[in-house]
Amino acid sequence: MDNVKFDEATQKELATFFEREQAQARINSTVHTLTSMCWDKCVTGTPGSRFARGEESCLLNCVDRFMDTSLFIIKTIEGQRSQQS
Repeated sequence: MDNVKFDEATQKELATFFEREQAQARINSTVHTLTSMCWDKCVTGTPGSRFARGEESCLLNCVDRFMDTSLFIIKTIEGQRSQQS
């Protein structure tokens, strides 16, 4: 491929696009990890048309704890970044 030169506006647009795509990929990865982890932990039998007793609440609690932990980590990192600035 030839060396293609983009103007500054196009470079910024591409950078923004790549950042959004990377963020979306991280979100997808997190959702996959969360789904797999909580499913393995909470669903003990063969799934039917309904979850067994306790599985639904286990899944909800698992998701809540995962989200709480993720938000805590994000806030901690943001706090450290703001202290460094």
